[in-house]
Amino acid sequence: MHSGTTPRQPTPADARALVREALPQEQDLPVAPVAEGGEHSTWWVGDRYVLRIALDADTTARQRRELALRDALRSLLPVAVPASVASGSWAPGLTYTVDVRLPGVSAERRPVGPEGERDLARLLGALRTAAAPALPARPPRSLDALGAAARRALTRLAADGEVPGGLTVDTTDHPAPATAPVVLHNDLKGEHLLVSSSGRVSGVLDWADAVVGDPAEDVAGLALSLGAPAAARVAAAAGHAPAVAGRGLLLARYDTALRLADRLYGDDDSPVPLLRAQLARAWER
Repeated sequence: MHSGTTPRQPTPADARALVREALPQEQDLPVAPVAEGGEHSTWWVGDRYVLRIALDADTTARQRRELALRDALRSLLPVAVPASVASGSWAPGLTYTVDVRLPGVSAERRPVGPEGERDLARLLGALRTAAAPALPARPPRSLDALGAAARRALTRLAADGEVPGGLTVDTTDHPAPATAPVVLHNDLKGEHLLVSSSGRVSGVLDWADAVVGDPAEDVAGLALSLGAPAAARVAAAAGHAPAVAGRGLLLARYDTALRLADRLYGDDDSPVPLLRAQLARAWER
């Protein structure tokens, strides 16, 4: 749609033109920007589709990998993943996809119920044994290094009244990472979990960050989304060893302390209420 090597941020006119080109069978579908699009330019297309436009070469590579991964996993997973009805290039070397919208609302707005926890346990269990297209390998993170940084962050946050003074880092019990890496969604935050009115998980969005790595990372994501006790229950029901759950909860606790501190004292621009809510969930006992 654009010439040159550095396309500008897509406008509503660009999005409408791309939708007309990608979905010629549809007529005059309205487009509206999605409030949170991450590294994509993301647009609602009517009430049936989502348009995601990659803005750089890295996002393009991950979007291509995501489309292949979703197709490979779709029949293996107990929850829905988006399906692309049109995809291609919108500028030289940059891609887009038009996905069918899945039902449900974000887990940030609706709680996951007991059946939803079982859905997530089946999801993690399926990912443990999934054979997928080639994905990047992510080495396990060091809990010792994260814990040391998190301790400093918690000290400053507690002094400013941001967290209870009783939140402490226990460096005496850092479980070793699992010996067998698994396919990871790698970003199981609440905004990527769709929840039905009955509390079931109706879909999982945004597989662009998927890697092969430490299964504790997806447990950590669930701790941010559902709370630490629920994440531990899901991990156990998925068949993960207790050490995987313990490591995942520590990753979540250290990460949330560091992210909130970076937002308040550094250059992170994430919403403060969300970071506070995620910290509270991850540190639940």
